[in-house]
Amino acid sequence: MEENEIRQLPQQSTKKKRDRIGMVLYIFYVLLLIVAVLVFFKLVYFQIIWKPEPKIAGALTPSIVKRTVEPVRGNIIDCNGRLLAMSYPIYDIHMDCTVMKAEYGKMKNREKGQMKEQEWLDKARLLSQGLAELVPGTNADKIFSQIKDGRARGRKYLMVAKGVDRSTMLKIKAMPLYKEGANKGGMIVETRNVRKYPYGKLARRTIGFVRDNKGLPEEEIKGNPGLEGRYDAILHGKDGREYLKQTDRGRVRNYDSSYVRAVDGKDLRTTLNIDYQDVADRALRERIDSLDDLSGACLVLMEVKTGAIRAMVNLSRDPNRGNAFEEITNFAIGRRCEPGSVFKTVTLLSVMSDGIYKSLDETIPTNHGIVKNTRMKQDVHILDWEREHKTKEISILDGFKISSNYVFGTLAVQNYAANPRQYVEKVYSYGLGDSFDFDLEGLLTPLIPDPKSKTWSNTTLGTMGFGYATEETPLHILTFYNAIANKGRMVKPYLVEDIEKAGTIIDRRGPSVLNASICSRAIADTMTRALLSVTEEGTARRLKSAKCKVAGKTGTSFATFENGQYSDAAGRRQYQGTFVGYFPAEDPQYSVICAVYSKPTRTSYQGGGIPAAVIKTLVDYVYVNDPRFREKLPKK
Repeated sequence: MEENEIRQLPQQSTKKKRDRIGMVLYIFYVLLLIVAVLVFFKLVYFQIIWKPEPKIAGALTPSIVKRTVEPVRGNIIDCNGRLLAMSYPIYDIHMDCTVMKAEYGKMKNREKGQMKEQEWLDKARLLSQGLAELVPGTNADKIFSQIKDGRARGRKYLMVAKGVDRSTMLKIKAMPLYKEGANKGGMIVETRNVRKYPYGKLARRTIGFVRDNKGLPEEEIKGNPGLEGRYDAILHGKDGREYLKQTDRGRVRNYDSSYVRAVDGKDLRTTLNIDYQDVADRALRERIDSLDDLSGACLVLMEVKTGAIRAMVNLSRDPNRGNAFEEITNFAIGRRCEPGSVFKTVTLLSVMSDGIYKSLDETIPTNHGIVKNTRMKQDVHILDWEREHKTKEISILDGFKISSNYVFGTLAVQNYAANPRQYVEKVYSYGLGDSFDFDLEGLLTPLIPDPKSKTWSNTTLGTMGFGYATEETPLHILTFYNAIANKGRMVKPYLVEDIEKAGTIIDRRGPSVLNASICSRAIADTMTRALLSVTEEGTARRLKSAKCKVAGKTGTSFATFENGQYSDAAGRRQYQGTFVGYFPAEDPQYSVICAVYSKPTRTSYQGGGIPAAVIKTLVDYVYVNDPRFREKLPKK
């Protein structure tokens, strides 16, 4: 037994030793677990519950600011590549007034530090003097006072020059103090892009207007801002994004945050020819500037075969600029009026296309100027015709020349009273009843009376026949006449030729067709004969002396007053005088419309007056300067 007990002693000793080690490890494990739990809860506390004092947090944590990186807005150019709207950089110059101040203050040699500080201020004074000489509207003493005060107050971002160009910025960069660099001179340069219109106010209502690349205010976008507004997304590009953090040297990009590069906008090539725009604008202004009873005017020049608009002028009185004429309202697309006698061409084309009349020389009874089965007023011009020609008949062509309301009221009522829908459908087929997608916002839809309405009568049909009871925009009327010039093919007017990026075409726009044929070529030629007679023998004879033959029609209409009449209690009228046509008549290349709008007045503003005179000036210029006409010009 003693021998067995001796053998068990080492075994028991080893077991007890193992138990002690296990216990120690267990206690150590428990302690580590407790520490881990405490650390975990402490982390949770710091992350969720604990908040540092704001002052300490602000001092230790640099502020990070999100900033939008603006793209460069695309250019708008004319058909020959000349810039109509462009973006260019300007520079705002700031100063970090605190640079080197701390270093000078920590110098062991105090006197040397003070001397360095004074040298810095002396250079700042020279800088202020240079800025005053270079930047208009600045004062050297004021700038230096601001820098000195900013240095005392620890300002890191003091504006010293705003909106200077690149040349001026480089000169400022070479001035005392700034030429030593940002760390010693404190120069901070910020670049921003602004919008410039090299041709000033020319075509401003068509081009539109923005001050920078941030786009227009919502209220201005609703006001038809031109191409700048309609194509804002394309011109603007895509914004970028960066994050800035505050450091001792000012704000710098935080490279720990995401950065999105801005995508610059694309360019817009328009159909406008700025030379033609300039001539049209000046010709119109010269005729209307001195006439106080005119409220506005418009002119549109369009290529016959393509529909490309080469000039679009819109002038209206601006009460904020002494009632001067400015490009404010787009009358060409945004004013809808009874067109007057320019609509007689619609009636003439209808009766000729329907085969009711075979020749312009066919006649109708004069009937003393009274349209049968209507309540229309007597046409006194027909009474004059009867007395002068001693006849009771008048040809359709002569009625067109003298712009007789009786003749065209009679043609409409006599031939379509039994089926007025036939006439109205003709109007729609000529594109005069619907709107179409245009490159500018705001194109109004014409108003055409419905034969099924309770107010419809033969009088409605008769007045439609000579240009009342319906409302059209100038662009709709021009599109119709352009189709006649184009041998019946109606093309859509457009302003945007293509969208480009760095000179490469991204999206080609261009011509499109609204109606392949509103009439036959033979009928179109007949209409040209009728329109040519107006400018050679009729109401637009002043165009007879133009450098080439012009085919067209005059029109005069009156706006209705609150009493529903075409004149007010004082007997005044509001005129819309219009001329629309195309040239050269024998081979049409351009169509054109000009309209003037009056205030209530006793002065008559007919289509054969100012509109015809303005168009003559434009026709003469285009015919002499357009390369396609050079072979036709007489040699000197």
